[in-house]
Amino acid sequence: MARRLRIELTRRGVSCTARLLDEQAPRTADAVWEALPQSGQVYHGKYARNEIYALVPPFGGIGDTRENTTVTPIPGDICYFHFTPEQLGNPAYGYDADSEAGTGDLVDLALFYGRNNLLINGDQGWIPGTVVATVEEGLEEMAAACASIWMDGARGETLAFSRLEG
Repeated sequence: MARRLRIELTRRGVSCTARLLDEQAPRTADAVWEALPQSGQVYHGKYARNEIYALVPPFGGIGDTRENTTVTPIPGDICYFHFTPEQLGNPAYGYDADSEAGTGDLVDLALFYGRNNLLINGDQGWIPGTVVATVEEGLEEMAAACASIWMDGARGETLAFSRLEG
């Protein structure tokens, strides 16, 4: 039976449903599932384009796993990234001084909601992500809320990932 996630922008009250890609990314899918629920301040992608994400503490002991990787995520892809403080600590990335970035290793759980994404960073080059799940329901409404984050701001909004039982 497929394992499903609920992905929610809590303040906006918008959610979508995604299916874990157990066959394509078994270690990462297991680690994500076991670590749920996870949530954090939502950020909108600066370089990748049509992406929102939350930074959470590392989980599952998998580190920078490389399963089912991409540098060109498509709408509905849920990606896992592992970052060190050296990778995120650059002030040019725009994180507040008291944010999680730069304080220790972090996991970035990301939702890609539109086309034409490219995972490249001008300072670091290609940033491959593990595609761990795919959105099956609610992407259109979630994409509209993601565009609102880009245009109206992310402050005070939480991106939450939880198990969808049943």
